[in-house]
Amino acid sequence: MNWETLLEHHHFVLRRRGRFLVADLKTPHRLLSTSVRNGGQSERVRALLNHQSCEGTAHHARHHTITAGGPDAYHDLICAEAEVEPEYTAAMGTAANMNYAAISTERDVGLEVTAVVTAGVEGNATCAGDPAAWREGQGGFEKAAALAGTINTMLLISVPLTPAALARAVVTMTEGKSAALQRLAVPSRQSADLATGTGTDQYCIASPLAAGSFLFTSTSPHVKLGELIGLACRKATQEALRWQNGLEASYTRGLFHALGRYGLKEATFFDDIAPRLDADDLELLRRNSKAALYEPLVGAAAHAAAAVLDRVRHGSLPASVQAEAIIEQAALLAVSLAAQPQRWLEFRAALHAVGSTDPKTILLAAIALGWSHKWRSP
Repeated sequence: MNWETLLEHHHFVLRRRGRFLVADLKTPHRLLSTSVRNGGQSERVRALLNHQSCEGTAHHARHHTITAGGPDAYHDLICAEAEVEPEYTAAMGTAANMNYAAISTERDVGLEVTAVVTAGVEGNATCAGDPAAWREGQGGFEKAAALAGTINTMLLISVPLTPAALARAVVTMTEGKSAALQRLAVPSRQSADLATGTGTDQYCIASPLAAGSFLFTSTSPHVKLGELIGLACRKATQEALRWQNGLEASYTRGLFHALGRYGLKEATFFDDIAPRLDADDLELLRRNSKAALYEPLVGAAAHAAAAVLDRVRHGSLPASVQAEAIIEQAALLAVSLAAQPQRWLEFRAALHAVGSTDPKTILLAAIALGWSHKWRSP
């Protein structure tokens, strides 16, 4: 199979074939990467390699291939398959499809930054500080849970950087990635928080070595170069997630995306709400769930309810107001679903009568209340 050239630049060529994505560096670069071989800071790397190492779930045979001979043997194997020299290659692996790689290039006067991102967050999204799935000791890693999902970033910067500026670029790149997850309200899979990344994210950042050239000293978001890094990473991450996970921004308006962190899961929703609806209303909702639960005002109320619960959990609002505050948002959700905004006070009183302070119970009651009244006159 021939390689497909995705981008030709005076500093690099980006090419793809099957499970492999390679950036060949045309000139010497200073690199900072998470690669097992040639990782950390290096000036000898000549190729950046990203590849699909396995399928996302239950690919046990491939896991054996990756781990059997150790990381160095696997590095040699994938470099041979990608036809690059292992001693001069920095590599990343992921379950994401290379055909979904997103490329974003941002420019300013004399500056150019290209981010090449593959991303998946359905199984492994996490918020920094969440409970971890692995524990490392002298005997190696002890596994606590099986998780899948990775955001891999190649960041190619057109100008020479000081080592300190190269290190600072990691922070700006990461903040750009996290900003994309924030815009999509991606939930952590380990807690009720919104995700900041995944537990297996990797990167390669490269800037050219040019003897006698001016070295840029800052990649902070306060300077244009930092702006370009953040913007390119944010755009490419968001686009990669759109293709890999179907996280089109407008689809994230849905009730389950907004409130799944608080127990309203699509897989159990109809079982959870069934006791609150008669058989006809339940079947009608089942057959029209997309139209009802992705309705824009319903989505707005659901995201508002999630924001209230977040603020209570983080201490911005006192826990003593949670029950009242969530009932007010739930009443808004109910009138939005019923398309009867004039009944907010009535629905609020009805939700108080439920007699529960549990957010999931109140929200389910609100959905049932709004849906059961949508086609009934007040």
